[in-house]
Order: sequence, then C-alpha cells, then structure tokens
Amino acid sequence: MSIRRADSLGGKAAIVGIGATEFSKDSGRSELKLAVEAVRAALDDAGLTPADVDGLVTFTMDTSPEITVAQAAGIGELSFFSRIHYGGGAACATVQQAALAVASGIADVVVCYRAFNERSGRRFGSGVQRREPTAEGTALGWNLPYGLLTPASWVAMAAQRYLHAYGLDPEVFGHVAVVDRRHAARNPAAYFHGKPITLADHAESRWIVEPLRLLDCCQETDGGQALVVTSVERARDLPRPPAVVVAAAQGAGRSQEQMTSFYRDGLTGLPETAVVARQLWSSSGLTPADIDVGILYDHFTPFVLMQLEEFGFCGPGEAGAFVAADVLPLNTHGGQLGEAYLHGMNGIAEAVRQIRGTSVNQVAGAARSLVTAGTGVPTSGLVLGADG
Repeated sequence: MSIRRADSLGGKAAIVGIGATEFSKDSGRSELKLAVEAVRAALDDAGLTPADVDGLVTFTMDTSPEITVAQAAGIGELSFFSRIHYGGGAACATVQQAALAVASGIADVVVCYRAFNERSGRRFGSGVQRREPTAEGTALGWNLPYGLLTPASWVAMAAQRYLHAYGLDPEVFGHVAVVDRRHAARNPAAYFHGKPITLADHAESRWIVEPLRLLDCCQETDGGQALVVTSVERARDLPRPPAVVVAAAQGAGRSQEQMTSFYRDGLTGLPETAVVARQLWSSSGLTPADIDVGILYDHFTPFVLMQLEEFGFCGPGEAGAFVAADVLPLNTHGGQLGEAYLHGMNGIAEAVRQIRGTSVNQVAGAARSLVTAGTGVPTSGLVLGADG
C-alpha cells in the first residue's frame, strides 16, 4: 500500500452547471444529438454560453468526439480535451481532469459529458460477442469460455464469495435496491418514478446469475448528462451555488483487470476503491463521519456494500446492516438502479443538487457529498462541498 501526500487541487475548481436529456429506453435520436442537448442544458444551468467553453472531457467509450460536439454545440476553439478509459470508472475522473485543467490555467470552462443509446443501441448486458485483439480481450479469455460472458456474471463471482465469507444471504443486497427505488419513486426524472419496491419484491425477482437477481442489476438507459467545471473564483459570479471539488482521485489496484480480477488474494473487497478512498480522505482531511450524503456507483448492489466497507463507513461484512439502518443517505436520485444508467454521470449531478439544496430527496444541511465511479474496474471518486 502506497502512502500519498495530500495534493493541492482541492478548492480550486467547482461544478457550476448540470444538464441532462430525458432518461428513456428509446431516445429516437443520435448519441451526438443527446450529447449536444446535455451540454447546452448544462451551460444554460451555469449561466454560460458555448462561447465561454474552451475544454471538453468525455469517456473513451463515448461515440461523440470532442471536436464534433464543439462544432454542433456552437463551441469555438478548444485549449483542452481529454478522454478517460475504463467505462463507468471514468465518471468522477472526467471532473478531476476538468478541475486539473482549470486549476493549472490550461482552460477556463470545461464541460464533461457522456451520452449513449445504451438501451436502444448497444446493450452492455447482452454479453461479449465480439472483441478486437487487445490485452484486455486476452484477460477475458480466461473467463468467457466458461460461460462468464456478462458483467452480471463477473460480479456474481465476487458476490458469492462475499456472502460465503461473512455468512450472509442475498437479502443483504436487497437493502441497496430498496433504498435506491425508494428515492427513485420520488424523483420525476427517474425511470422508476412512483415505483418503490420491498425486500419481498427483491427476493421474488428472477435470478440473473446467482446470487444476483434482476433487482440487483442496474437498468439500461438512453440519455446524456453534462457537467460544467470552472474556477471557484469565477463560480462565485454565476447564478447557481457552486459545488466545490474538495478532493478528486483515480485508482487501480494490484492485479487489476476489468471486472474479472479473480486472481487476487481475496474477492470480498474492491482494492481499486481503497486506493481512491485513501486519496480522498488524505487530500481532503475528512473522514466518513464528515460526509452528509453518499452517491455510490450501483451497477450491481453487492459492489455498493463493498464500497461502503472500503471507504470505512463500516466494517467488512457489515454494510448490509449499515444500509438497512439508513445511517448514510444513499443514492438520493435513485441511483443507476432507479433513475438511469449513465455510467455514473447522473450521480455526480445529484451530488451537485445536494450541495445546492435542490434535490427532490434533499438531505437537510448537506454540505459534503461523496461520489464514486465504476467498481470492479480502475475507478475514480470525488468529494464535493459547499463554497466557504
């Protein structure tokens, strides 16, 4: 385990605008159009114009290039553009990249975006059917021949070991699903608005890959989400309360693969999340007790429990009871299980709303939000806070 000194990024940049398309199962338009709609909505929210933007950040998996989005959105010259790899693990890192560019003076206003037709177009849950020869594809070659074809099957391996190691049953995963859907039921933007579930509903949902049931798995969504980042100084002159980037981090663990790190010493935790957690707590000087709301990446419920344990909110094997007790307000937008699956970008937007005080499930006095990105892959995280 490496010891890392606190960095100097905290307090230099802020998220000042958030914008999204509707979240649907069939958008009826191109991914580029979704991206541009989200970018324009975020700029409107920030009180800025396309002419103010000089930087763009997205995912390597996004199909809408920065220069194309800039042209279609009416953005002019770019002094900074960047992409982050590893699927959902990139979400918080897009904001980190934007904050680094702003803090170093490379760019003034940077927009982070992600847009896809993940339900009506490519579907992550359909499994690996074709892959170009790469080192990542070679790693999957140890698993695909044995029937581990989908993200759910990869997570199920770790989930089964987690239950066995701590003497638990799959009901502990249901607590995450119930909390997410309770919040989604009150969120008009959520796909499952007005549709809460119970633990009994979770237990009665069909098996996907044991021990994962249907209600342990995130939905598939068409949509776009964008975030506007600028300096804290400039943010103070804009119409919305800024969500200051208190700390930002990326992390990959030893023997890291994408979702299939089965050859580590243990399968009951998420070492990449531990790398991010150490950095965030060190950089910010905060502890779990200082966090008012947690927006934790929830593509599958077991990894929410493991994240809580890696961040130190509770001990190993204790996260199910922690969630059931409502100790920490969790995924107040409904998460990817309840609101939408946008590779975690909509979760960052919810963390901003909590800081602004505008969430439909507002936590009273929320001043610090913890946000995480994809788990089981190289990942990232943020602590956002109120200005001052």
